[in-house]
Amino acid sequence: EELIQALEAELLRRRFGPPIRLEVTDEMDDVTLDLLIQELEVTDQEVYRLPGALDLRGLFDLAKIDRPELHYPPHVPVTATAFQPAEQNGRADLFAAIRKNDVLVHHPYESFTTSVVAFLEQAARDPHVLAIKQTLYRTSGDSPIVQALIDAAERGKQVLALVEVKARFDEAANIVWARKLEKAGVHVVYGLVGLKTHCKLLHVIREEDGALRSYSHIGTGNYNPKTSRLYEDFGLFTCDEQVGRDLTRLFNELSGYAIEKKFKRLLVAPLHLRKGLLRHIETERRHALEGKPAHIRIKVNSMVDEQIIDALYRASQAGVRVDVWVRGICSLKVGIEGVSENITVRSILGRYLEHSRIFAFLNDGE
Repeated sequence: EELIQALEAELLRRRFGPPIRLEVTDEMDDVTLDLLIQELEVTDQEVYRLPGALDLRGLFDLAKIDRPELHYPPHVPVTATAFQPAEQNGRADLFAAIRKNDVLVHHPYESFTTSVVAFLEQAARDPHVLAIKQTLYRTSGDSPIVQALIDAAERGKQVLALVEVKARFDEAANIVWARKLEKAGVHVVYGLVGLKTHCKLLHVIREEDGALRSYSHIGTGNYNPKTSRLYEDFGLFTCDEQVGRDLTRLFNELSGYAIEKKFKRLLVAPLHLRKGLLRHIETERRHALEGKPAHIRIKVNSMVDEQIIDALYRASQAGVRVDVWVRGICSLKVGIEGVSENITVRSILGRYLEHSRIFAFLNDGE
């Protein structure tokens, strides 16, 4: 409660906080600029002259122009094959589908509503579901995700929601959701001090034949139905027992019940993710030196971690083929003789914002 109150007070002061930079158009006259510098109390070093428009949000108005021939054709996401109901107007049993096989969904090509939302709504109304635990980083204003958690709590299920109140620009909205969830009886926690909880996890505990079974969703996208139609993301549904045990440990740590250091199937940042990736990269490098096939494929938002970059350079020098897809900032330099000739970097600019994170290692064909 003290954290929420402190954050609310800080949000009220945000509009009146001291400026850290002043952006102006490159043609602004010196008189006006001097006046702004004086009134805002910034230094010359904090002034940035930029060409073109300053507030690019105005470009959204271009998308509202009534010119159908300039727009993408409408795209309606399909329901993942595993989650399609047996009868045309029936309701799919997502638990049964996940018990048969793990299900990987690819948004927005495959529907978020008929996969993630349907899974959570089925869990909320299923009398055999005992507990639901979920991380919420960003969600929409009329979120069916939050409503399903509320419905589950009102039906007497144990519901835990980790709401990240430090999600940039969504702090105020997340505080509203946190209070609404608490009012409905959801156990709301705010993560670990000093760390931002950025993972997207949903864990359901269900009683089946006198035993407990875990159903898990691990994704790259926020639990936000609106951005799920604009962002490209992956989500994995599984009832793998070891993944379930790992998620139980992780939620215990995130909620403050225990300090967990060991996970069998998950690489959890900040303690394990980098070490695990470096270990996999080193394995590919060794395979290349031994004459075995070696290949690394990585898709990320940004590539700036020095240790990962240096490891990829070493892998390239050993003959490993490295393919990297980066949406934003990339500090990896390709084509350096003797260093990175085997590395290719691409960036995808298309209809949807590329948001998924993928690390794929050949591992000698396994």
